[in-house]
Amino acid sequence: MHAYQHCINPLCGATFDVADVLTSCPDCGNLLDIDYDWDKLPVPKSMRDFEARWSNRRNPLDVSGVWRFRDLLPFARDEDIVTIGEGQTILQRSEAVGRYVGMNTAASTGGLYLQYEGLNPSGSFKDNGMTAASTHAHMVGAKMAACASTGNTSASLAIYASTKQLFKVVVFVGSGKIAYGKLSQALDYNAQTLQVLGDFDDALNRVREVSGECGIYLCNSVNPFRLEGQKTIMYRVLESLNWEVPDWIVVPGGNLGNSSSFGKAFGELMRLGLIDRIPRLAVINAAGANTLYQLVEERNVAWNAGQPDDDIIDTFYADMDRDNRKASTLASAIEINRPVNLKKCLRAIELCDGIVRDVTDQEMLDAKAQVGAGGFGCEPASAASVAGAKKLRAEGIIAPSDRVVCILTGHQLKDPDATVAYHSGDKALFEAKLGTRGVETAAYANSPTVVENNLQKIIEALKA
Repeated sequence: MHAYQHCINPLCGATFDVADVLTSCPDCGNLLDIDYDWDKLPVPKSMRDFEARWSNRRNPLDVSGVWRFRDLLPFARDEDIVTIGEGQTILQRSEAVGRYVGMNTAASTGGLYLQYEGLNPSGSFKDNGMTAASTHAHMVGAKMAACASTGNTSASLAIYASTKQLFKVVVFVGSGKIAYGKLSQALDYNAQTLQVLGDFDDALNRVREVSGECGIYLCNSVNPFRLEGQKTIMYRVLESLNWEVPDWIVVPGGNLGNSSSFGKAFGELMRLGLIDRIPRLAVINAAGANTLYQLVEERNVAWNAGQPDDDIIDTFYADMDRDNRKASTLASAIEINRPVNLKKCLRAIELCDGIVRDVTDQEMLDAKAQVGAGGFGCEPASAASVAGAKKLRAEGIIAPSDRVVCILTGHQLKDPDATVAYHSGDKALFEAKLGTRGVETAAYANSPTVVENNLQKIIEALKA
């Protein structure tokens, strides 16, 4: 096969076999990419070539919205691929959310589009990457797999392992930092769950240590195969837009796997001549977990040909540790202080003329309510993309006629408490769930109407 692992540091550039189980370069410690000898591989002449697979419903690989594009992530033989029907997602133009953001909804080619990844089997975008990581784990004969998680990663890893009976799963979660909607999935799918007394960053440090010590296959996004699967979100966006490139991709930023994989996807498509331009990328942090925003927008850290200023990054983290600053946001999926894919994301920002913003919990909840009213329910972290698009539109960076794609990363039922607290009007519940995290009002609340058990009273309530 013509696939290999490649260190992202240009000064190192070491390469390793696909069969090696690595999460960083053994030579210099940097992250790894999966790369390909494209000159020796059958590359489609056009993205439209993939349309021929739409009608082949008897082949599970063609049903999958990830493996339908396997020619663009050709690291596995067909017989080794592990799939449970992931990637059957939808991109939909939303005039209602577009009006909220400030887009010109009358524009025929522009407007705001929602890429809804909550339709994946585990309810989040993670399945795009986990099918690829599970495939590689299966290829190398892994007996146990592990991850640290704020919830979605654990649910995704557990559903693949339980559905296919591949390997035992161990999940590391931080104490008190996981939504019950997500934790319930890991428990139900028979994963062993270890609750580490610390936050997500602590849990990730421990799982990396334990995996290295015990030979456990690690499935966090530091695993380069995870990001290969996540590339396909962008292929499906292009597919839904009749293979036309949008002006903007707006995505929540937590561990920065999505933004990194999106940059890799567009870089490869340009290299292969399958697209003629690259969209701009906006990565949106939660204000309470805004490491990327602080480094890129406040301290001017950049990819810099693979040599970002490590002194600035190290000083930022040292100050964070000294001041005991912990990530704090109701958007648990992006409540991360030390994003492991930072450098890959810096590369994507450079390639995609990218920009970073942060949004408050209030802005996310208001945007989440608008997304729900417009037809899709999403978890709080997903709404960061819409809140970020609104902010960039207000700043005049996104034009009203632009075509903007916001990635909705997870299903509403991942964190139903946040939804009920926002809409219910129950002040005690609202404060218990959200009050300590910078949320003051529920501007778009859709509270239930209490009515007497009486026909006439019910009719009067319907007419009100």
